Amino acid sequence: MNFQLNEEQRMWQKVVHDFVVREVQPLAAEVDETSTFNWAATRKMGPLGLLGLNIQEEYGGSGVDAVSAAIAIEELGWGCGSTALAIAAHNGLGTTPIAMYGSEGLKKKWLPVVASGKSGLGALALTEPGAGSDLQGGLRTKAEKIGNEWIINGTKMWCTNASIAEYVITLVRTNPAGGSRSLSMILVPVNTPGVTIAPAEKKMGLKGSPTHAITYENVCVPLDNLVGEYDHGLHQTLTTLDGGRISIGALALGLARAAHEAAIAYAKDRVAFGKPIAEHQAIQFMLADAETEIAAARLLVYQAAWLKQEGLPYGKEAAMAKLFATEMAERVCRNAIQVHGGYGYSRDYPVERIYRDARLMTIGEGTSEIQRIVIARQLLLNS
Repeated sequence: MNFQLNEEQRMWQKVVHDFVVREVQPLAAEVDETSTFNWAATRKMGPLGLLGLNIQEEYGGSGVDAVSAAIAIEELGWGCGSTALAIAAHNGLGTTPIAMYGSEGLKKKWLPVVASGKSGLGALALTEPGAGSDLQGGLRTKAEKIGNEWIINGTKMWCTNASIAEYVITLVRTNPAGGSRSLSMILVPVNTPGVTIAPAEKKMGLKGSPTHAITYENVCVPLDNLVGEYDHGLHQTLTTLDGGRISIGALALGLARAAHEAAIAYAKDRVAFGKPIAEHQAIQFMLADAETEIAAARLLVYQAAWLKQEGLPYGKEAAMAKLFATEMAERVCRNAIQVHGGYGYSRDYPVERIYRDARLMTIGEGTSEIQRIVIARQLLLNS
């Protein structure tokens, strides 16, 4: 059993890390304070392959393996939570459904565009005012076939990237009878008449990753914009979310790592009671716990990614990775503030921002409670 990254993965990690050091991390505080998306860095991500992590090379993607994709998201999370979330959502949610299920026409038309860095990103709209975790029963946005078009009406909320996207893959009800085969995915270009993107939500953290409500009022798109099979949208969504959970786990890893490194540096520098606080056992215990939990979370994330790239079942492992990594990140970021004392509560130190950013990780792409349900169901089903 080999726990080492291979040479290609190590080189990739260095390339991404060096890019983040130059282009992402220096702007993280400004991105948070001004609630602006880091387009300057994102434009440079296309040629590097960071906008096509899950896209095949023939459609303009980088074609990296799943572990390498997790490595990239972790490094981005280490540099800036806002930027990392937008890029993770673009790759995991905005392009994966097309790459996995889309027709040849959709792949050729849209994937090279959004992987290039020269256009907007991809987005996926699932959540509604009455449909968050309960997509099957609570989803109300509907699409009807009329002639050669889909006519879409409804409202979505909490859509990451909506205002910076080329298109939004929208989960809609296509069969009013209900049941697990009543939903479909449809690609909707954001400039389509009838699409209204509300102002960005005012959030606790991740302020540079725009999140919006979207209204669809008699929106017309071609029938060919169906992503995957008719009435198979729920299954496609759940499979997409399995992969997305690996990304969120990796992002949480990056946030925790950044907070942990800041805490170590501060503990070595800050003097109290005649010596650096790093020499006090209370501080050492917090740092030791953080180091241990980050290492454990990384193993879970990489294991889930490895199973995915090997074509093996990974749903339970992805849920376990997201559950542990995101809750770990909250603990590590909380203790990093504690190590900083009063300074940790100040915006002059990065741990305050990182802690706010980490808070979403246990909510987005399935709450911790949903992850526990996923794990328990599979555990009981297979025992």
